[in-house]
Amino acid sequence: MSQTDAIHAGHFPESNWGQSTVPVFQTASFSATTAQELSDIFTGQQPGFAYTRSSNPTTAALERRLTELEGGVGCIVTSSGMAAISSLLLGLLSAGDRVVASAGMFAGTLTLLTKTLARFGVATEFVDITDTEQVAGAIDAQTKLVLVETIGNPKMDVPDLAALSQVTRAAGIPLVVDATVTTPALMRARDWGADLVVHSTTKFINGHGTAIGGALIDTGHYDWSTSPFEHIRALAEVQGKLALLAYLRTATYRDLGPAAAPMNSFLIAQGLETLPVRMARHCDNALALARFLDKHSLVDWVNYPGLPESPYYKLAQRQYQGRGGALLTLSLGTRERAFRFIDSLGLALNQTNIGDAKTLVIHPASTIYHDFTPADKRAAGVSEDLVRVSVGLEEPDDIRNDFEQALARMES
Repeated sequence: MSQTDAIHAGHFPESNWGQSTVPVFQTASFSATTAQELSDIFTGQQPGFAYTRSSNPTTAALERRLTELEGGVGCIVTSSGMAAISSLLLGLLSAGDRVVASAGMFAGTLTLLTKTLARFGVATEFVDITDTEQVAGAIDAQTKLVLVETIGNPKMDVPDLAALSQVTRAAGIPLVVDATVTTPALMRARDWGADLVVHSTTKFINGHGTAIGGALIDTGHYDWSTSPFEHIRALAEVQGKLALLAYLRTATYRDLGPAAAPMNSFLIAQGLETLPVRMARHCDNALALARFLDKHSLVDWVNYPGLPESPYYKLAQRQYQGRGGALLTLSLGTRERAFRFIDSLGLALNQTNIGDAKTLVIHPASTIYHDFTPADKRAAGVSEDLVRVSVGLEEPDDIRNDFEQALARMES
């Protein structure tokens, strides 16, 4: 992904005014010239817009750009990252189906699988996603998909996507990759075998903490005409590679209403234009901070796949263009010390988000994972002494100095 692509890819002005940025179509619905025209738009006989819950020109422009950047065949933008994952899983799965997923995923995805979908008869087996043989062994006749993150948040584990794609292809099921932490700036998941790519565009793609959003991209690898999803398989006879996205657009969007707000799509499209530049700085800053913390006597350990000591270092270097991402975690021995450290920071903000221009920290065990059992926290890589850091775009010396003074105050 180049900086030029981030600025220009998929940009087709929706009006004839020659605007240089995606305009905001802040409207709930759209007029048609004739009754037949509106009917044809509703039934998919001609392109157009009828109601923002289904599609909107501002959101469509963002969808085109993400499709091109990810090398996919199409994209659906949603109101949040969780809406993207929920729409996908609810659109594909039925009672009695199973999912194989990483045990170290984001808490929202874990609770969606273990609580919400479980109530509707969908089971999930959680595995060490870095153990390809364990993943293969977990797949049975009822398994309908494998769900992973490019870098576990906050476990920081890195799956071998090419190896996993061979497993899912042999089983005839799609590999779903949440690439929120890496974004297309570090890797195009389709190039490593992903069938479906999910993003929380709230994070690095937006980059400024101004808007909530999500996206689902179909890479075009998966053959829906031979899939185990009967309702999608039937639609593939007409829609081909776009069968899943067509179903989600006409059924899931209609029934659940996870549409993105036009203003949020505009803000996310604006952020996307600087993604390659920002991700490079994020990663450089994260590596510098990880090196500093790794040598600090008051830090028990640092988990960052960009450090050579990480068991995922070589794989991350290969998959993510020599980068380790912008997230890291550190252990400070006890929950009390972790709290004292967070409270002593001046530059970094204590917030439940990642991918902001500002450096953000959080204590996952008492916030995002507060209602998880101790065993589930351990499986997700969350301990009481753990602090997660989303490294921002500030001067690296300023970030380091803030962490250094907070560590010193932690002991006072």
